[in-house]
Amino acid sequence: MEYKELALSGVYLLTPRVFGDDRGFFMETWRESEFSARIGKPVQFVQDNHSRSGRGVLRGLHYQIRQPQGKLVRCVRGEIFDVAVDLRRNSPTFGRWVGEVLSEANRRSMWVPPGFAHGFYVVSDVAEFVYKCTDYYAPEFERALRWDDSDIGISWPAAGTPILSEKDGAAAGLRDAEVYEGNPWE
Repeated sequence: MEYKELALSGVYLLTPRVFGDDRGFFMETWRESEFSARIGKPVQFVQDNHSRSGRGVLRGLHYQIRQPQGKLVRCVRGEIFDVAVDLRRNSPTFGRWVGEVLSEANRRSMWVPPGFAHGFYVVSDVAEFVYKCTDYYAPEFERALRWDDSDIGISWPAAGTPILSEKDGAAAGLRDAEVYEGNPWE
C-alpha cells in the first residue's frame, strides 16, 4: 500500500497494490499494523458502513462533535469526489479542505481522522461507498457543515446545485458551526 499525506496534516490517500490477471484481481485494503505504523497511531475500527447514491448526490459535510469518528473511506462502484475539512480550531489549517477522486477504477482510499468534517459528491451514474469508523454513529452528536460555505470554498465538480438531504441543505456555515477546541485525535 502506498500512503501519501495530503495538504491537511493527518489526512492520507492510500493506493493499494493490485494483482490482476485474466481471472480478475486481488488487493489488500486494510492491514492494521501497516496503517498504524504509517499514520503514527494505533487505530481500532468499530463500525463498517456502505451507502449507494445516484449521480449528483452530495452527502455531507458530516462530523460528530462528541464521539468523533475517524473514517477510512473508499468507493467500490462508480466515482466520487471525496472531501475532508479541518474543524480543529487550533490547527494551522482550520477551515481548509482537501479533495480527491475515489473510484472503482483507481481503488484508492482516504483516511479522514477525527477532527474533520467529511463529505462526497457522486460523479458517476451510481456510486457505492464503504467506510470504516473509529467510533460508533451517535445521531445526537452528529453535525453538518454547509457544502457551499464561501468561507471554506470547496471546488466541487458539480454542475449546478447537488441533490441534498434536508439536513445537509440546512447545515450551518463554518462561522456558526460547532468545532473542536482541541485535537480529538491526540
